[in-house]
Amino acid sequence: MTKITAAITAVGKYVPEYVLTNKELETMVETNDEWITSRTGIKERRILKGEGLGTSYMAIKAAEELLQKSNVDPKEIDLIIIGTATPDLPIASTAAYVASEIGAVNAFGYDLQAACSSFLYGMSTAAAYIESGRYKKVLLIGADKMSSIIDYKDRATCIIFGDGAGAALFEPNYEGLGLQDEYLRSDGIGRDFLRIEAGGSLMPTTKETVAADKHFVYQEGKTVFKYAVSSMADVAERMLTRNNLTEKDIQWLAAHQANKRIIEATAKRVGVSPEKVMINIHNYGNTTSATLPLLLADYESQLKKGDNLIFAAFGGGFTWGAAYVKWAYNS
Repeated sequence: MTKITAAITAVGKYVPEYVLTNKELETMVETNDEWITSRTGIKERRILKGEGLGTSYMAIKAAEELLQKSNVDPKEIDLIIIGTATPDLPIASTAAYVASEIGAVNAFGYDLQAACSSFLYGMSTAAAYIESGRYKKVLLIGADKMSSIIDYKDRATCIIFGDGAGAALFEPNYEGLGLQDEYLRSDGIGRDFLRIEAGGSLMPTTKETVAADKHFVYQEGKTVFKYAVSSMADVAERMLTRNNLTEKDIQWLAAHQANKRIIEATAKRVGVSPEKVMINIHNYGNTTSATLPLLLADYESQLKKGDNLIFAAFGGGFTWGAAYVKWAYNS
């Protein structure tokens, strides 16, 4: 029997219309365009505006674009996984709602939370379902409305994050294309350095926690940067080493878009030249769970069947990892 691999067969994206530029941030906090650009590589980020619009709105839009481009009937989808750190509601599954809204009436769905590594972890999960032979179409969406948990008086975080969503459809492949290898890690020490202090079971929401601004993202930037640089580079290098790949074998590096310096350090570690590095952080900032699928959507026209892609991500918790994928189609 031919081995089943899990391949990405279609992608889609959505980013909000509103553009928050560095120049506008200069009017909100003590910062400037040169400082932000030189340290992060970010020029602007997208912000979802509008009453009653949450992460699901962007996830639905990204899914609808994917379905329209691929001519896939939503009734054929077996499972929807949404990687997100900003679900619509604390209890109700955002994925279940998205499935209903896009007409995926035969799918079950759930959310996956691994901070900025959510989509990467989701790739592993989606692939396992496909490789089992029990499911034929798994829709993985990375989506976050980071503006809903950012304090726009805190210049350490408000300059970094943006909103967006990206989607990828996983299907069985019998040519050896798709996910080839992965290496996923975590370390609980990370929750001391990148977290939202209140709103969970450790510190439930009260008037006092709201007044103390404890429901926004807190980040100890230098520590997170140090861990991210070493961890992403380590796992990306491991993907090449244990699959006997050299820089010449790699067509693209798709690294989590958290900071341009982290991306460059990862590329340098694995010896990948700048023209092989996917990058769009200047346009969107850090969209957390959405960065990797947004890269795929933005670079789709340049991807060729058989291309070797190395994915790498790092997120709060800490969570991190890398994956090796053979691209399965020409757009």
